[in-house]
Amino acid sequence: MPLGKRATAEFIGTFWLVFGGCGSAVLAAAFPNLGIGFVGVALAFGLTVLTMAFAIGHISGCHLNPAVSVGLVVGKRFPASELFAYVVAQVAGAIFAAAVLYVIASGKAGFDLAGGFASNGYAAHSPGGYSLVACLVAEVVLTFMFLIIILGATDRRAPQGFAPIAIGLGLTLIHLIGIPITNTSVNPARSTGPALFVGGWAVQQLWLFWVAPILGAALAGLVYPAVAAEPRSKLAKQAAAAD
Repeated sequence: MPLGKRATAEFIGTFWLVFGGCGSAVLAAAFPNLGIGFVGVALAFGLTVLTMAFAIGHISGCHLNPAVSVGLVVGKRFPASELFAYVVAQVAGAIFAAAVLYVIASGKAGFDLAGGFASNGYAAHSPGGYSLVACLVAEVVLTFMFLIIILGATDRRAPQGFAPIAIGLGLTLIHLIGIPITNTSVNPARSTGPALFVGGWAVQQLWLFWVAPILGAALAGLVYPAVAAEPRSKLAKQAAAAD
C-alpha cells in the first residue's frame, strides 16, 4: 500500500479518535443533569480505537498516535523512514478534529474554552490537582503499558483477529486510570489538537504530553522484544524443520 494512502488513513483514524474521544468529553461528559462521566469518556476513547482498528488496520496499521509509531519503530515493527509521514498525518488529523469539534461546541450559548476543551494538563491544570512529577510518571507508565498491549496483541503468536478488542479495551482502562490525573493523553497528537485552540497554559504544558508518551512507548519497544523473544534453541529447531 503506498505511503500516501496509509498516511491518509492515519489522518482519518486520528480525526475519529480525537473527535470521538475529546468530543465525548466536551459535549457529553457533563450534559445537563445526566452526562456520561469519566466512564463514558474512557469508553468513547476505547471505541474510537477499536472501530478504527477494524476499519483501517489493514491499510495503515492503525497507529493514530505518534508515540505508538515511535514505539513500533523501536520495537522493529515499523520502518523509521516512514515515521515522519505518519506523525504529520496524525497531528494534522487531530488538529482538524479539534477544529470541527470547536465549530460544533461553540454553537451552544455559554461555551467557553476556559473549560479546558479536553486539553491535558498538570499541577493547577490537572483535573485532580496532581503534580508535574505525578503526571509525568503516570503518562510514561500508561503509555508503556499501552504499547505492551499493542505489541503483544499484534504478535504473530497471539490469537489472530482479536487485537483491536484488546487494544480498545486497554485504552479504555488507561483512561479510567488517567483522566483524574492528566485528562489522559498517552498520545501527543490527541494533546496537540485541543491545546492549540485553548492556547496559553495548554500550549505551555504540551511538552509533557509529547515527552512522556514517547518515552514510555520507546521503553516498551525495547522491553517487549526482550521479554517475548523465543530462545535461540527453539528458533534453530524451527529453521531446521523449515528446511
